[in-house]
Amino acid sequence: MPIAVYVLGLSVFALGTSEFMLSGLLQPVARDMGVTIPTAGLLISAFAIGMVVGAPVLAAATLRLPRRTTLIALLAVFGLGQVAGAVAPSYGVLFASRVVSALACAGFWAVGAAVAVSLVPVNARARAMAVMVGGLSVANIAGVPAGAFLGQNAGWRAAFWAVAGLSVLGLIGVIALVPRTEVPTGEDRPRLRAELHIYRDRQVWLALVTTALSGGAVFCLFSYLSPLLTDVAGLDEGWVPTVLALFGVGALIGTAVGGRIADAHLFGTMYGGITASTVVLTVLALTAHSPIAAVGLALMLGFTAFFTAPALNARMFNVANAAPTLAGATTTSAFNIGNTVGPWLGGLVIDAGWGYPAVAWTGAALAGTGIVTTALAARLHRREGASRVVAGGQATTPAHETVR
Repeated sequence: MPIAVYVLGLSVFALGTSEFMLSGLLQPVARDMGVTIPTAGLLISAFAIGMVVGAPVLAAATLRLPRRTTLIALLAVFGLGQVAGAVAPSYGVLFASRVVSALACAGFWAVGAAVAVSLVPVNARARAMAVMVGGLSVANIAGVPAGAFLGQNAGWRAAFWAVAGLSVLGLIGVIALVPRTEVPTGEDRPRLRAELHIYRDRQVWLALVTTALSGGAVFCLFSYLSPLLTDVAGLDEGWVPTVLALFGVGALIGTAVGGRIADAHLFGTMYGGITASTVVLTVLALTAHSPIAAVGLALMLGFTAFFTAPALNARMFNVANAAPTLAGATTTSAFNIGNTVGPWLGGLVIDAGWGYPAVAWTGAALAGTGIVTTALAARLHRREGASRVVAGGQATTPAHETVR
């Protein structure tokens, strides 16, 4: 695997820490800003909304710019967004800083994914994406629990300053190790209109919906994991960083295993991971009052969620192979549509007075729907083969994957 792919994974570690650390900071942020926990949870949705909008917009806007230069600029903006969050005097300013940071994060993901995939052969795409997704896993192991620890002991603003420092390290790595690329010219130059053709294909839309449902199922619960642990399972707040770290351990193992399996058994990995997430969320809803069960199932949920992620990423690049930049952007948007809708639905459930275990039921329902869309995608793939748009495009690598 090229060193540049690992550098991108390191940068994603900083991005992922910022995206997910609010899950362990909801209570101190809510107290400091004078808002409810569901309102503080909207900060997670704000980041996700910025990712949904920013990925395709920035991918299109930077389509003909050198990718390395684009990555550097986006990381710099992201770091400044973290500084703005650290000094935010009000909830509104903090909300705005999250959106700005998310826009930069989305652009980095979209372009970075395209760079990672371009550096490896087609049969190593899932492994390359596993490295990038692995940055998120490590963020959950180290970054998110560390953010929760800082929030409890040095104030939640210290977590934002720490992520700003991480973004500087990522910036140095990109500058030093990601290769320079020239913008293609002539017949090979990127064409936005041509790339937009991928959205005419049903397989692309099914991949998008499945990805969104998978992400929404997990982050519907994960966004409110901290209050579930303390208010329902009865754990002390000091346990939250440890449980978040266990989720991250499961995520890292799941990413590594899923990345190795997905290239050969793409649909099987999707079926297995999403079904397992459905089971874990259902069991958690039934046993949320047990501290032992809550801790163990958090570890298992991290594994099942991230076991599926490399396959979902690879599937999108396969069906949208003729438009690699928008494929990365679409995957990023899809995950974050789920990350937006999931916490929002969880907040509605909590506000309705149904309690935190009902959030796990909601996540299980989303994951169950994801199983259905995976079955539809597999059936369509068996009937039609590779995406018609890919087949008609100018992709230079095969886009077919076996249904297994």
